[in-house]
Formats: sequence, C-alpha cells, structure tokens
Amino acid sequence: MIDYLKGQPEVTISMVCMGNICRSPMAAAILFNRKSEISSPKIIVDSSGTGAWHVGEGPNPMSQQTWEKHGLQYDHTAKKFSKNDFYSSDLILVMDSSNYSNVMALANEDVKHKVFYLRQFDPELKDAKIENLEVPDPYSLPIGHFEAVYEMIDKAITGLLQELSR
Repeated sequence: MIDYLKGQPEVTISMVCMGNICRSPMAAAILFNRKSEISSPKIIVDSSGTGAWHVGEGPNPMSQQTWEKHGLQYDHTAKKFSKNDFYSSDLILVMDSSNYSNVMALANEDVKHKVFYLRQFDPELKDAKIENLEVPDPYSLPIGHFEAVYEMIDKAITGLLQELSR
C-alpha cells in the first residue's frame, strides 16, 4: 500500500479531518507518542482540517482529555489543509469520505497516491468497504464517543507502524 515509502529514513505523516480539533489532532497525538515503537523510518507528525473554522485554536477539550487519559502529551494548534501539504507530507491520512473528497479535490495527479483513509491500516479492516473505514466525528457528542474514536485510531496506528517498519 505504501511501498513508495520503503527505505526512506524520514517520513512526514499528516492526519486530516474536518475542523482539525477532534479526530486529526487525536490521531497526531497517538502517532506522535507511539512513533518511537519503530526504529525506522523517523516519523514527523502533522495534522490539519479541510475547513478553516477553528484555525489557530487548540484541540477540542474532550479530544485532549481523551488522549491525556491514555497518558499522551501533545501540543496542537488547528490549521487548514492546503495544496502545499501534498509536498510537505509523504503520507496524508484522512478520517472520512468528506475529508477524502475535499483533499483529493486539491490534488494533482502526481500526489494522489499519498492519500489514504487512516483506517485502511487497521489490520482488522483490510478488506472493508470505504464506508466502514470512516472515523466518525465526535464533535459535540458525549465523551464516550471520543473514547470510541481513540480506540479506532489507535488500532489503525498499530497497523500503520507495522506497515512502515517492514
């Protein structure tokens, strides 16, 4: 799936959701805190949103509370995804079909191969249909939804790290 990254000493991975305050910063926090589980490649973590509503803001408090409950530390300021992100990132991982469509609408042919759903890396979802790969947006929902999202993202990152270290 990501054979084009094989042998690279360093890989920049960008997580993308809608507003860049719930799912993508949580995914970035998990990957940032787990990246030392593999010795190569060195992983640089980034995140952004397809919308600009929250640019300059910190993470959603319940998102941050969830990752901190799991012992993770991560600093985040929301930003909007741009065409330049295709060239500063080696791998772009989106949370849902809307994010995928919005990101692909900005992509030139030469960079489309970099865009995947994050959950495509979940080993339990190898043959899943696209609608089953989405990470639901927990924005404005109770904390339990953030925990469910955390678990989905964590499983996918386990698979991503396995794939990168092969």
